[in-house]
Amino acid sequence: MSSLQIGLTLFGAMLVLMALRVPIAIAMFVPGAVGYVALAGWLPLLAHLKGAVYGRVSVYDLSVIPLFMLMGAFAVHGGLSKALFDFANAVLGRFKGGMAMAGVLACAAFGSISGSTVATTATIAQVAYPEMRRIHYSGRLATASLAVGGTMGVLLPPSVTLLVYAILTEQNITKMFLAAYVPALLAAIGYVIAIAVYVRWKPEHAPEVQPASAGEVGRAALRVWPILGIFLAVFGGIYGGVFTPTEGAAIGTVLTFVAAVASGQLSRAGVLEAIRSTASTSGMIFLIFIGADMINAALALSQLPNQLADIVAHAQIPPVAVMAAIMIFYVILGCVMDEMSMILLTVPVIFPVIMGLDFFGLGPTDKALWFGILILTVCAIGMIFPPVGLNVYIMNGLAKNVPMTETYKGVVPFLVTDFLRLALLIAFPGIALWLVHRLT
Repeated sequence: MSSLQIGLTLFGAMLVLMALRVPIAIAMFVPGAVGYVALAGWLPLLAHLKGAVYGRVSVYDLSVIPLFMLMGAFAVHGGLSKALFDFANAVLGRFKGGMAMAGVLACAAFGSISGSTVATTATIAQVAYPEMRRIHYSGRLATASLAVGGTMGVLLPPSVTLLVYAILTEQNITKMFLAAYVPALLAAIGYVIAIAVYVRWKPEHAPEVQPASAGEVGRAALRVWPILGIFLAVFGGIYGGVFTPTEGAAIGTVLTFVAAVASGQLSRAGVLEAIRSTASTSGMIFLIFIGADMINAALALSQLPNQLADIVAHAQIPPVAVMAAIMIFYVILGCVMDEMSMILLTVPVIFPVIMGLDFFGLGPTDKALWFGILILTVCAIGMIFPPVGLNVYIMNGLAKNVPMTETYKGVVPFLVTDFLRLALLIAFPGIALWLVHRLT
């Protein structure tokens, strides 16, 4: 077999193992190790492993991931999610479908603290879903709006997926954060519009409006000030150059812990569970890192990424068409793979292809930031896209009385806004880069 055939074979073997529900880290590591031996031999493999594993887990920049995850865990166990939802609901309750809109915006706000899509979806849904059903929202609209709102954790800083992309492609984390805000704002606006249109088309899926009094809005606003203060302290300090993203994550973790303790809702058991869940999830992420490094090393030996980049560069295909095809590939991949695995596996292969093409005269840094936002957008779509859609499964676990098919029907209007936003981001890179150019 040629090196290229070996590369294609090990990539196919990895997909087969994933389809068989083998843990993702193992599904990537085993074919990678076998391919490395076939291409270079046992001794080079052992020499590679001797330094590769330590080299990966000892990277200082990666410490930002468990820190932001611990910050989010303290927020979850400290009851900060309910304050966010109550405030959003108090403001938007005057509109038909307002509680569904509040769920989306609460997910966006909580995602900017937790950095985890799964944590955002599960946490806000536990608060919002019972309340929505109590006042007679349909199961379809309630589960779909919360599943979709949770996907904003992919885009909004400190998204773990965003951090991983920035580290893999050696991009400035602060600039990556800035590039995400406008697309995330467009996502929130699109979802709110989708809900507004849906409840006018299907008015029976949402109850009549229940506006809150000015006093209720004021009391709800008072309960969210610690969250706003943490956000301004952490991200204001990062963007202002006062401290690095890693230092900001550490400061945010301490501030969130203090706010959670002050709220009286963070128990000793909650602290231990926050630490345990952070350690468990961090361990899983780093194992996926190691597995992805192994298979990417084997693919590099097979010259598959270079040959793919060469084929695309010499093909008579417009670069925008190449980008659209890559986005379709990511949507399909997102149906069977989680976003972290997608990023770790595909970026080392596809990133050189993108950097070798000319998109609207963008420089290397702008191109890398823009591509990152596109990937994160598609990852978010994959989390609600049939037949898998991780967030849909999470909602199904929390709302067992609502058939999964109902939730999938409910996410269709949101998917329409997602694909429109993706098309806009592809056609107009300045949407993602505007804030970067203004503030750096």
